Amino acid sequence: MRRIWFWLGGFAVLAGAAGFFLWRPAGGSAADAAYRLAAVERGPIVASVRATGTLNPVTTVLVGSQLSGQVVEVLADYNTPVKEGQVVARLYSEQIRSRRDAAMADLAQARADRETKSAQIDKARSLLQKAQAVADDLAAQRDRATAQLIEAQRNFDRQTELTARAVGTQNALDQAKTQLDVQKAAIASAVAQIASNQAEQLGLKADIALADAALKSADALILQREAKLKDIEIDLARTEIRSPVEGVVVKRDIELGQTVAASLSSPTLFTVAQDLRAIDIYANIDEADVGRLKAGQRASFTVNAYPNRTFEGVVRMVRLGAQTVQNVVTYTAVIGVKNDDQALLPGMTANLQIVTEERDNALRIPNAALRFRPAGVPAAVAVAAKPPATEAQGGNRRGGRNKEARAADAEYWSAGRVYQPGADGNPQAVTLRLGITDGNYTEVLRGDLTEGAAIIVGGNASNGAPPAPRQRGPRLF
Repeated sequence: MRRIWFWLGGFAVLAGAAGFFLWRPAGGSAADAAYRLAAVERGPIVASVRATGTLNPVTTVLVGSQLSGQVVEVLADYNTPVKEGQVVARLYSEQIRSRRDAAMADLAQARADRETKSAQIDKARSLLQKAQAVADDLAAQRDRATAQLIEAQRNFDRQTELTARAVGTQNALDQAKTQLDVQKAAIASAVAQIASNQAEQLGLKADIALADAALKSADALILQREAKLKDIEIDLARTEIRSPVEGVVVKRDIELGQTVAASLSSPTLFTVAQDLRAIDIYANIDEADVGRLKAGQRASFTVNAYPNRTFEGVVRMVRLGAQTVQNVVTYTAVIGVKNDDQALLPGMTANLQIVTEERDNALRIPNAALRFRPAGVPAAVAVAAKPPATEAQGGNRRGGRNKEARAADAEYWSAGRVYQPGADGNPQAVTLRLGITDGNYTEVLRGDLTEGAAIIVGGNASNGAPPAPRQRGPRLF
């Protein structure tokens, strides 16, 4: 009998427990909230653009050859540091050296011919000076003969008068006449010699002019042969391939014994990266982000070779030339990086984060609050274009925002809407003027929000609707 009552009592306890769980009051706790809330707070916001790029030397120089010929020496290889003017390769040069020797001989002959012509000019000038001296002597002889002729004429006139008065002798008259004729002949001879001397001087002057012309021709020939020799010496110098800059050889395109053909274009023999202590990143920036980039902005990046190391750089420029690939428009941003330890190598891929704007103490809200829409409100609700008239309390700095921040507000702002729980428990819309965002938080520039205010970031059930009553279980009896 006791065992029967024991089993009846156990069955009653089990039935009571089952009834409690099946027929307990339905519905959630009064403490269950209809919405998930977050507080408006202050904190840093860093807006950035993410991109990938390739590391490249600041300056890459292609070292080529302007001559055709066989490579007889290769003096540099991959990763070889080179100085400016250092010989990195040599071409076969014996044929050019032979041409240089022949040109030097031709030049020496031209210079000797010039010396001969110069000596001929000096000789002709000395003969001209001698002829001019003879002309002076002949002029003196003519003057002396003229004086003697005058004297002979007076003596003849006197003897003629004396003979006419029978005072003088016929012999004296004849002698006077002879002397007069002699002086006349002397004058005629002097005049003839002077004329001959003048003709000789004209001939010497013509010889000098001709010799001067020959000398100028010799000078021109010398210049021509000097130019030819210089041209050959330039070709000879070009047989030594030199590095035009200081840097590192990153590529070698020749082998010993190879024949270089430079008939149409200069072939590339080496590629030299100039000073890898500074390196550039060529980053591909989407057209939607290019307007946010400016020279001087900070950038950080990582490379696969050093996954645990972050490198720093600065934006140097954004190139205006766009690239379109499969209807995607990108621009190239050049980021300068210091590479003092030369850990970064050309060709590496950089994963970049370029800081476009940053706030140290911004009034910020979670981005989830901007995405929240109450039940029955479309996600794309039209927001008034005119921003709110009130500025977010306190700004980013005490006493209001500075010029730089206000300028940034004027350039980077958009309208947005968040919701706060109202007094009746329903969401109340608040229109805001928004600033920069880092993907998680967005800066509030203007709007009726204060620090610490609660805003809705999501609903606990049915996007903010109160939870539905829990259905009762089926009755057992």
